[in-house]
Amino acid sequence: MTDDRRLSAPGRLSHADDLPEPEAGGDAGVATAMMPAGSLAEFAFEHGLRPSAARPPVLAYLRQLWHRWNFIIAFATARNIAMYTEARLGQLWQVLTPLFNVAVYYLIFGVLLDTSRGIPHFISFLVIGVFVFNFTQRAFISTSKVITESLPLIRALQFPRASLPLAYVMIELQQMFLSMLVLFVIILVVGDPVTWYWLLIIPILLLQTIFNVGVGLLVARLGSQVNDFSQLLPFLLRTWMYLSGVMFSIATLTQVPARAKAILQLNPAALYITLMRNALLLSQRLSFPGTKAGNAVRCARWHHYSPKKDPASVMYDSAYCPATANPAHYWYYAVGWAVLALAVGFFFFWRAEAKYGRG
Repeated sequence: MTDDRRLSAPGRLSHADDLPEPEAGGDAGVATAMMPAGSLAEFAFEHGLRPSAARPPVLAYLRQLWHRWNFIIAFATARNIAMYTEARLGQLWQVLTPLFNVAVYYLIFGVLLDTSRGIPHFISFLVIGVFVFNFTQRAFISTSKVITESLPLIRALQFPRASLPLAYVMIELQQMFLSMLVLFVIILVVGDPVTWYWLLIIPILLLQTIFNVGVGLLVARLGSQVNDFSQLLPFLLRTWMYLSGVMFSIATLTQVPARAKAILQLNPAALYITLMRNALLLSQRLSFPGTKAGNAVRCARWHHYSPKKDPASVMYDSAYCPATANPAHYWYYAVGWAVLALAVGFFFFWRAEAKYGRG
């Protein structure tokens, strides 16, 4: 027996069918182990052995995820707490980072490029756009690297690998809750009141979280198989941010055809941002295009709004402009994007369950 408690002896492995007849006077000190006839995989299956990384059926996989829900939440909470432990301001950076982004975007887009023109309570408008998009952006970036960064855990323990992307989306959701508290304060300071519409943030966040989980599962698999994907993703997300009306109102894009505006407004990021703005801001509900019967004169006055010449009430004349996409259908599209992303992302990730951890 060796120092690491393994048995060793001279000899070789061979199948029983290949064994030669014993010869008289042969070397009796050399042992020959007998291998089973046929495939080793079939032999293991007959004796109740299963591959440790085998992909379970869909329903069984979902049950495994459900049974590990407490682990997913505990893992997310622990990572969230540990994320800023070495920073002097600690968890405060969860709020300071998006606020600094808001300050930079306001300087560039609100002051220098004047995208705030014609938008009532632009600060609240901008903060909601940045916070909501940041939730999706951070979820995608973190899940794109979760498999490669968790290889030791994946190789050491047997559990549904989808638990990891789910946990990282939960980390971002917990940070979003803290950001929402700051957002409420900003909205009240700027001047929008608390209304019953604020209750709509619950289904909006739920739909956005489902969407983030679905796409997070998709990018998790892509990130585990394509080494450069996590490097490319930030550029894709930055382009998506500029197309989603985070720092400006898509309705103010006068040089963009109506059909292109409708496509921009119905992309998932823009949808969740618009729904959140309309839920939290009375000023947005009163000024959203299509809210009132069309009036070309008042719509034109809004398009040419100047804070030096026009009263602030002109900013609300955007409600008389025609809607490029039917606002009444926004919830249907938001639900559709969430369900589609979850279905595609889950099956795409599940099909490669046995491949994760191979490096």
